[in-house]
Amino acid sequence: MSGSAERVVFVHDRPGDEVWFTGGTIARLRGDDAEVVVLFGARAPGDTGDSTSGASSDSRAALSALGVSDWRVLPATADPAAAVRAVLDEVGATAIVIGARSEVLQVAATDAAHSSRVPVFVSRGVTEAIGQRIVAIDVSDHLEQKLAALSAYPDRWTVDGRVVSAVRPGDPAGTVTGTETYLRAALSAAVGGSPEASAARTPPGADPESAAEEGSPPDVAKPESPAPAGAFATGALRAVASLVALAAGVVFGVLGTVAHQATVVLGPVTVPIGLVLATLAASALLVGLRLVLDDRVVVLACTIGLVGSIFLLSLKSTGGSVLVPAGLTGTLWTVLPTLVASLVLAWPRLPQRRAQPGGGA
Repeated sequence: MSGSAERVVFVHDRPGDEVWFTGGTIARLRGDDAEVVVLFGARAPGDTGDSTSGASSDSRAALSALGVSDWRVLPATADPAAAVRAVLDEVGATAIVIGARSEVLQVAATDAAHSSRVPVFVSRGVTEAIGQRIVAIDVSDHLEQKLAALSAYPDRWTVDGRVVSAVRPGDPAGTVTGTETYLRAALSAAVGGSPEASAARTPPGADPESAAEEGSPPDVAKPESPAPAGAFATGALRAVASLVALAAGVVFGVLGTVAHQATVVLGPVTVPIGLVLATLAASALLVGLRLVLDDRVVVLACTIGLVGSIFLLSLKSTGGSVLVPAGLTGTLWTVLPTLVASLVLAWPRLPQRRAQPGGGA
């Protein structure tokens, strides 16, 4: 979701599916001025051609609500993989999103993406991807657009607030949420078997509902599970980083405890320069770890070292001496690092910006 540099092709079985499965993501991309093309494997009732000019009024209204001006229908007589690949090459796609449930269209879209070296994202609900790494897109700011687009298909859905009811049996329905989820599919993975084995199951221009009656299609592709940007790929590396962060927390805690009582007199004002510098240093360490590594486990290890060392040093020694004497400065030094650490740990993960072509949607 890196903005206007993205050129994303969405592939769906028929008009209406693009709204239910990926409408929020489409609206978010268009809101960032990204280029979006929607491909359908079948026409909606009332469509008279393969492009925008022949689209039905329902399709026009729905896609207009999402901000899409370029949508197409794959020719029934064409090789679907070649047709999808031609669109990917034409727009210079940086990603393809597959929302189709038709196995033939899944195979065609994935083969086309593989040939064009375009990252593949497969629309899947959380319950459909148990045990697999999913990519969650926050679309809460675009729910009104998605609901308006769903309302544009009165022959398929009725919309009451966020609750969507299916008019015809078999259509998806439920409560619309602010998140849409995807699997990142490996480009080299085969989809539902070989293209030759599935080519005769459903013609690309046919209604996918008739094909769905014969059996549910398998998962689209075996998802790869790369660690997201800024996260650690292996448990061993995370453990090493946590130990280093723990040691850094101890060092900062000890140095801050020793220095926090230092003051500077500026005229009539006594500035607790030691407390200020110690708090800033501890805060910079915690915030820096969270921003650079984006791993709460590592930040927690640093917090344990920092806060633990401050606590231990605040206790009286056997000789009766203390490094954190009672008073406002000592109290602030024991409280502020803990407060900063709590905020850093609780801060939500920010959406990652993907790279340019070849980086995804």
